[in-house]
Amino acid sequence: MLKTRLFVLMVLQLFIWGAWLPVIFGYLGNAPLSFEPWQQSWVLNAFAIGSFAAMFFSTPFADRLFSAEKFLAVSHLIGGASLLALTWVTDFPTFFTLMLIHCLAYVPTLSIANTVAFTHITDAKGEFGLVRMGGTVGWILASWPLFFILQGVAEENAMAYKANVFLYAGVVEIVLAAFCLTLPNTPPRKGDGTQPFLLFLESFKLLKHPFIAVLFVVTFIDAAVHQCFFIWTDGFLRDRVGIEAKWIMPIMSIGQIAEIGTMAVLGFFLKNLGWKLTMTFGILGHFVRFGVFALMPDNAPVVIAINVLHGICYAFFFATVYIFVDEFFPKSMRSTAQGMFNFLIFGMGPFVGNIVWPMTKDLAPLDAKGNILDYQNVFLAPAGTALVAAAILFIFFRVPDRYGHELPATRHNGEGDEILGKSV
Repeated sequence: MLKTRLFVLMVLQLFIWGAWLPVIFGYLGNAPLSFEPWQQSWVLNAFAIGSFAAMFFSTPFADRLFSAEKFLAVSHLIGGASLLALTWVTDFPTFFTLMLIHCLAYVPTLSIANTVAFTHITDAKGEFGLVRMGGTVGWILASWPLFFILQGVAEENAMAYKANVFLYAGVVEIVLAAFCLTLPNTPPRKGDGTQPFLLFLESFKLLKHPFIAVLFVVTFIDAAVHQCFFIWTDGFLRDRVGIEAKWIMPIMSIGQIAEIGTMAVLGFFLKNLGWKLTMTFGILGHFVRFGVFALMPDNAPVVIAINVLHGICYAFFFATVYIFVDEFFPKSMRSTAQGMFNFLIFGMGPFVGNIVWPMTKDLAPLDAKGNILDYQNVFLAPAGTALVAAAILFIFFRVPDRYGHELPATRHNGEGDEILGKSV
């Protein structure tokens, strides 16, 4: 029963994010909003700003001072109310303010929800994967309400109806706020008196190790490339490929369906391919997907089918990075190191991507109204970037045998735990 409640928590948690992220960029640039490119970038970066705040302040603050289930309830109530209001807002200052409030409230709940799960399951390695799979299920389910909302709606009017994603996401988040109060009590953790901000900065000392520095750079690039999918795919499928608006979110969710299966076989590939090849294939998934978007836009079946690569892109790289950190880093540094890579995956990478990828519109031919006629150059840019990242990883990433053997300047802390370097 408890694991079922934790599974439902993850379903609702990721349903909220999955409802608006795949379609928001196309919505921002068209009527009734018609925001300027710089305004679109600021709205998109509200989530990245929330990630920065969560990393440095809100998540550590909540983790040490509040019961997790109560923090989740209050945060989702605030976030849900903000999303509901976005349904009817059309001016940029109000829209951005509400989105920022939502993200500042929502982003910390991603970590806190994991805290609740890890606290109340007995076998993290055996049980957390099944609980966390609820998040993937939630993301998939989020794609279908808009499908039914757009039934019978003329294509030229479909954009205005996309505001409904904020309506049903907001309702679900308020329901989640109430549901969180039914979760088992998860009291705040006791800190050691170290400031969270200083702990986070301390993690950057790990970059003196070459293999960590390479992985850091490649993760940043891959996270930025990954964000391009959410910026241009909606408009590409609708305007260039000719997909009906009601089908776009279900098509974009194909990758999440594939992700479930990919995660199930990830261990097999790690065992047989090794860390470097597995992560390289994960990055190359972006290269192939964006390459197909750029060079085969008239082949709708292939464009649709290639979205299965999302599972490889996520599991083979991002999930593998998390596993790699857990495998090779000493226990005393694992949480800090995971936080550093989360900072790249959810914060810095998307932040830069939200600025860079909208500008690739300048590389494309436009019609008289400023709409993109040909997306080839738009997608060749992230495809080429992914290829460069894969090459950097393959050439320069050297996997250590185990921490304490290949890593230089390793010492013990007196409790049997190996630590990277004297400064850590």
